[in-house]
Amino acid sequence: MKTVCLYFEIHQNIHLKRYRFFDIGTDHYYYDDYENERSIQETAERSYVPALQALLEMSARYGSYFKCAISLSGSAIELLERYAPQVLDLLSQLNDTGCVEFLAEPYSHGFSSMTNRETFREEVKRLCKKVKTLFGKEPKIFRNSCLIYSDEIGAEVADMGFKGMLAEGAKHVLGWQSPHFVYHCSRNPKLKLLLRDHSLSEDISFRFNDSSWSEYPLFADTYAKWIAELPDEGQVVNLFMELCALGIFQPLSSNILEFMKALPEQLKQRGVVFSTPSEICSKMKSAGALNVPYPTSWVDEERDLSPWLGNDMQREALEKLYSVADRVRICNDKRLKQDYDYLQASNNFRFMSTKANSYGGYRGIYDSPYDAFTNFMNILGDFNSRINNLYPEFDNDELNALLTTIKNQDEELARKDKEIEKLQHLLGQLEEMEGGFAKAEKPAEPAKKAAPAKKATKPAPKAKAAAPAKAAAKPAAKPAAAAKPAAKKAAPKAKPVAAKPAAPKTTAKKAAAKPAKK
Repeated sequence: MKTVCLYFEIHQNIHLKRYRFFDIGTDHYYYDDYENERSIQETAERSYVPALQALLEMSARYGSYFKCAISLSGSAIELLERYAPQVLDLLSQLNDTGCVEFLAEPYSHGFSSMTNRETFREEVKRLCKKVKTLFGKEPKIFRNSCLIYSDEIGAEVADMGFKGMLAEGAKHVLGWQSPHFVYHCSRNPKLKLLLRDHSLSEDISFRFNDSSWSEYPLFADTYAKWIAELPDEGQVVNLFMELCALGIFQPLSSNILEFMKALPEQLKQRGVVFSTPSEICSKMKSAGALNVPYPTSWVDEERDLSPWLGNDMQREALEKLYSVADRVRICNDKRLKQDYDYLQASNNFRFMSTKANSYGGYRGIYDSPYDAFTNFMNILGDFNSRINNLYPEFDNDELNALLTTIKNQDEELARKDKEIEKLQHLLGQLEEMEGGFAKAEKPAEPAKKAAPAKKATKPAPKAKAAAPAKAAAKPAAKPAAAAKPAAKKAAPKAKPVAAKPAAPKTTAKKAAAKPAKK
């Protein structure tokens, strides 16, 4: 039986304002508040609110049959809390239905998974804590920024305790293999991988309203038929997309929401079910390891990192941004930490791309990728000067040595924590074994209580004692020759007992008799 895993991403970029070279050192606020408020409210009105209402309607109509998954970036949560709280209310209502699973991802929606291990872990923990605060659930499945995945990232995610991760079903990685199976990380088999079917996903998110597409217009029964007619060996069909595909990429006038509402009924008629990522990872076995030595993503035809790191400007900006990651991580300035989250967002690097097809030509407030690079580097110059001012007594070498010491201490503490966990696990096993022994001994107690009934029948030993007497009487009736040896054997036993006490008695009588003669 085939199962569909439907996943939506919610992410909104924090728009930067025009920041010139002469602002460095004088202006420490980098954001265009008007554009941030306008864009999130417009997205909520045109996409998030009607899309979530449609998901609530689908949940009420189909009950436990319909399921989906959603992830939110930290910057999106902050913007929604500030400018569109109704979206979070709808997400809470959807959470109450039990049909949705919330996934984890880096708080900043940046590239810390490839550049700084400690920053990456800290961001993921912070987002998990935020999700649990909002919805009362701890994420068990991980989804990286832009669906970026590699063997190294997978091993790190598995080490953080996640049991599954979403990734792109890139052709150059899969080769002859199909994305309709569950795979596992080549470096840690405990981490299962769910691969996006990019063709079926983009039929909805990109091509649905394209009148030049050969399948236009697309109807729910046709789409459900495509899924049902996939080879029977396939286990799962992963449909991953941004939530703003429902209303922004595909306008509401295209009837995209009516298509989504009709899809579960058509799939149900064809024996296809819905499952959350956790359910799939728990129930389905892995078809094998997936080797991904170089990072993949879900963007552009190449499915790689070229939209964000494809030219020298992007790579220089990324290197300079993450060169201060350790300093930001150990500082206690909340404003600096928040600024660092916003500057890491992937969109800031996407605006610098020189690829013709990248991001559909959208560049925000910038006229060109060079304009975006100049603006970002001006902001980054002011930000780095603020970081350096936090540690005026240290030069770079001393600060790097301090950070290395802190890193080593963290690693040592992590090793100790693992040892403690192992010992606690061993102690728990020993306690279980002791409890098992105690339970095994308890059934013997009733047998001990029944023992008095056996004591009542102890006249039998007396009969056994009389039997030897009869046996002894029989040899007595035999000739005297046979009786003499028995007497000889009994004599030695009587000598030590009678001789020792008898001696003092006879001497005492003689001593008493002598005075009588006198």
